Amino acid sequence: MSKEKLSKKELNTLYHRYMMWYNAGSSYERYHGMGYGYALIPLFKKYYDRQGQIEGLQRHTDMHNTEMQVGSLIFGITTGLEEQKALGKDVDDELIKTTKIGLMGPVAGIGDAMVQGVMIPILLSIGVALAQGGNPLGPIFYMIAYPLIIFLGCRFLFNTGYHLGIDAVNLFLGETAKRITEAITLLGVILMGGIAASYIKFTTKLVIPRGEDVVEVQSILDGIFPKLIPLLLVFAVYGIMSKKKVSTVRMILLLMLFTFVLAFFHII
Repeated sequence: MSKEKLSKKELNTLYHRYMMWYNAGSSYERYHGMGYGYALIPLFKKYYDRQGQIEGLQRHTDMHNTEMQVGSLIFGITTGLEEQKALGKDVDDELIKTTKIGLMGPVAGIGDAMVQGVMIPILLSIGVALAQGGNPLGPIFYMIAYPLIIFLGCRFLFNTGYHLGIDAVNLFLGETAKRITEAITLLGVILMGGIAASYIKFTTKLVIPRGEDVVEVQSILDGIFPKLIPLLLVFAVYGIMSKKKVSTVRMILLLMLFTFVLAFFHII
């Protein structure tokens, strides 16, 4: 079996297998464990005989569940540790397994906050702004920018994890991970509030008779709290989807019906 370090080509193969197959073959028992183990097969074939390959797969097909994109950092760390173990360094099976398990939660928190709470809203807001201005590049921008950023960003995290090895664990455990997650989550909340206020156009046509004149309800609301109706709509949608477990598609249909009813009665 080989005693050489992984080549650049082999690292590329491992990274591409992870990106393509981590979410494949998921199950309630192992979640993404089977995809994780499958991605590491070329490494096991390089360093081990058949029995060693079986033991390697057994180390990495246990239950594993984290945010996939930022999770490429964990895969990079795992790759580095497995390489060190195969080359005779002081790395045992338990260290590899506990490192994977210990990083799942912190990386999932950071990844969800960063990708879903910050990056996607920013890219969508840029695409929506372009589309609203009549630029056909709006949707095209998102379709190109998102996968490109994900691919390059995940590759950077994979390489960082691989080169840092076990030292990267200190960056994502304990108070450091907690502070990073809280900061990114706060930024995501601010961004979502700004996007909601900028792009949700929801006003009312209701008026209140006052003698021969009428008073527009919308002008009163704007004087008290600008964008109050869009804010209440966002809270309502969030409450329905989180508490009632309504799917995105059903929520869109409910909003269409809600809008139709309000327009029919000249409320909006």
